[in-house]
Amino acid sequence: MKNIETKTIDCCATPGLLSVEQAIENILSQAVPVGETETVDILDALSRVLAEDLYSSIDVPGYDNSAMDGYAVYSEDCQSSGNELPISQRIPAGQVGSVLEKGTAARIFTGAPIPEGADAVVMQEMCEADGNSVTINAVVKAGANVRRAGEDIAKGGAVLNAGKRLRAQELGLLASVGLAKFNVKRRLKVATFFTGDEIVAPGQPLAPGQIYNSNRYTLRGLLQAMDCEVIDLGIVPDTLEATTEVLKQAAASSDLVITSGGVSVGEEDYVRIALEQLGELSMWRIAMKPGKPVAFGKVDNALFMGLPGNPVSVFVTYLLFARALILKLQGADDYIVKRVSVIADFDWPKIKRQEYLRVRLIQKDDQTVAQIYPHQGSGVLSSASWADGLVEVSAGKEIKKGDAVNYLSFEGLF
Repeated sequence: MKNIETKTIDCCATPGLLSVEQAIENILSQAVPVGETETVDILDALSRVLAEDLYSSIDVPGYDNSAMDGYAVYSEDCQSSGNELPISQRIPAGQVGSVLEKGTAARIFTGAPIPEGADAVVMQEMCEADGNSVTINAVVKAGANVRRAGEDIAKGGAVLNAGKRLRAQELGLLASVGLAKFNVKRRLKVATFFTGDEIVAPGQPLAPGQIYNSNRYTLRGLLQAMDCEVIDLGIVPDTLEATTEVLKQAAASSDLVITSGGVSVGEEDYVRIALEQLGELSMWRIAMKPGKPVAFGKVDNALFMGLPGNPVSVFVTYLLFARALILKLQGADDYIVKRVSVIADFDWPKIKRQEYLRVRLIQKDDQTVAQIYPHQGSGVLSSASWADGLVEVSAGKEIKKGDAVNYLSFEGLF
């Protein structure tokens, strides 16, 4: 797979609708990163965003050391295979040996400091030990199997820059230079609520015409994976008064409000109406499938994003829009979803809107191909659980089996 650039979408076939790219640009243009910071312990820093550049006070590694178990030697003593050398010392990791005598070898283990004088390590597989001597069955070059001091990180060098969202590997890197505490952006406060008289919480009995509220748990899980402070205001009755009241409460307590449902054109879709009454609506409909109704605006000091009500639409629009918005608000420097090119193992007809198909990558005929889930409806949440990514189909483009397509992997998006 190779990285590819996002293509501009021509939405002339869907007048009045924004393209996905236009919507993302609109959203991100209004996102100002939080300014407050806090000091955290490295044990509590996973998924936090650095608020400062970090530098190393030491070399890593701090000394020349052996890259493997073997024997430290003078390379000039081993310019032909089969040389026998006496073993003059033994150096485990954590101990420092003495100066290596010329014409001898030091038994050494991975990570142990290279003894003064030695300039190479011969892996033990290339050696034959016999009591107090060892035969070197190789021609040895200076520097072989030696990890030099500072070859990973030099003293005074930059380790990570502000804006980096910390994953497990970054925490290990910071630990390797001895950094135990550092400044990060404060957690983003995200308030959520869900509309619809037909939805009930799991564990409750279903009356006729009711469904369980899956969106609450999808959205809450996505926000928690982004290390947001979630303010969950639950299910709101389908009235304008109730919707207006909870929107006021949500905006007063958060940096960002995200809702599910109530942003379309139905007679009981009150979220968009409440937003227009309390604040401003800067974006509404997008030329995409699933997820055409996505509302974006502001209430007082809080940004607002209203996602559609269908379960797959919530998932897809969150990944495309809410995720990027949250990362930018958190102060992260990398917030755009990356696309790679894969081969389609399916046919798909062209439509007027940009589509996002749930797919899974499989190996077939010695190549990686995208296999499509057979039911692509916006209410089929099992498709999102089955899939490992999305295929992005441009408006007006027909896909034939064997075509190269844009693929957005779920890996790394949460």
